[in-house]
Amino acid sequence: MKTTPYKHIHFVGIKGVAMTSLALYCTDQGIKVTGSDVEGVFPTQHVLDKALIPITIGFTAETIKKQKSLDLVIYTGAHDGKDNIEVVTAVDRGIPVMPHGQALGVMMDGKRQISIAGSHGKTTTSAMLATIFSVANIDPSYAIGCGTILGLGNPGHYGKGNVFIAEADEYMTDPGHDKKPRFLWQHPELLVVTNIDYDHPDAYADLKDVQQAFITLQKQMTGRKTTIVNHDDVPSQVLCVGGSHTVTYGYSNGSEYQITHVSFEEGRTFFSVSVRGTAIGEFILTVPGKHNILNGLAALVAAHEFGLSYEAIRKGLLQFAGAKRRLELMYTNKHIRIYDDYAHHPHEIVASLDALRSWYPKNRIITIFQPHTYSRTASPLSDFAKSFSKSDVILVADIYPSARETVRTDVTSAKLVEEIAKNHANAQYIKNLPGALSYIKTYLSPGDIIVCMGAGDIYEWGYAIASNIKLTYDK
Repeated sequence: MKTTPYKHIHFVGIKGVAMTSLALYCTDQGIKVTGSDVEGVFPTQHVLDKALIPITIGFTAETIKKQKSLDLVIYTGAHDGKDNIEVVTAVDRGIPVMPHGQALGVMMDGKRQISIAGSHGKTTTSAMLATIFSVANIDPSYAIGCGTILGLGNPGHYGKGNVFIAEADEYMTDPGHDKKPRFLWQHPELLVVTNIDYDHPDAYADLKDVQQAFITLQKQMTGRKTTIVNHDDVPSQVLCVGGSHTVTYGYSNGSEYQITHVSFEEGRTFFSVSVRGTAIGEFILTVPGKHNILNGLAALVAAHEFGLSYEAIRKGLLQFAGAKRRLELMYTNKHIRIYDDYAHHPHEIVASLDALRSWYPKNRIITIFQPHTYSRTASPLSDFAKSFSKSDVILVADIYPSARETVRTDVTSAKLVEEIAKNHANAQYIKNLPGALSYIKTYLSPGDIIVCMGAGDIYEWGYAIASNIKLTYDK
């Protein structure tokens, strides 16, 4: 078993989902972990509190100076990256520093690596695979960017097995300092690619530029070097050429692992699979949507390629109950359901709303959407406008900007609503949470499904809306 040379690691920006999962992995390994971050409640707050990790609010040189045993500082690309005062202080004091992407690669080194990459779906697919392996008693290590893996527990874990499952993020290592894609610090023997999309216009010039990053990752694989590719996703097919060993999956003809039948009932998703023309049976998920069937099939293929039986995989998929902020049911009574969802790209919005509609074909769906970053909202504005067709009502809040961005007046939520209104009869600009509560108080009806959607702080809104609903319906 690999032993760690680190005794005490400090995480700058520890509340971010990727940082939290790695911090929990280190804590499991017996490493002393401390952290710092900004104020505010994050989706990771409860797992950090449970782990009893000391967290300093704000960033100061003194935080580093008072740590006598510190031998590594890990930082995120946010909060000024390597220019953060705590990182600068560590360098001045001769303490090694690493960006998160590099640190994750270092922690994975020495274990059999399974990297789950893709513009969309990598968190859920990674969480599914970690659940499958855990149920099969393999005890994998994993680091997955979500608050909690429902049905499994913490998003980061140091396991006794010889495999490390990790998300492989194509975004920059440290914006402004190091444009290297974060996943290029990994060297997997199994690489899963759920899809390739132009999702980060601040990091890539175009889709071809994104594809090249994935090709580079594929070329630096080690060991058996197997790439598992979504056959339905045309941009991903660049990974199936050049002599690499690839295995394909999907709905489409020509997929080696093919979905042959799908059905839904509330709370259950059923799909049947054939492998190179031979049926292997039906599998059940407790999360909705055709996109989650693809995620489940990707996890199935990875687990089977690693050597697990279909029956073991079937048990693991059934136990997976979702990932926090991925269509997470956060409140329900006999009248209303509230979901929280991380979708912030047009393709993700379409997939999430299609999933909800598959479970609730006759209910009214009210989507409260918080656009994330000016650059992402501006880049595919017309695509955003067409992505809400499965929702009955669309309420759009102000854009949640990145700390790395400059405020822009040419891109606004009001303009996004104007575009949505060209395709949808009921789209409104609500500005903020009070605007959402005002709508809910006036127009909510029994049977409605509410989904709070976005990558900003909208995950907090569901609790406030639930409190409002309790006052109305749970008297």
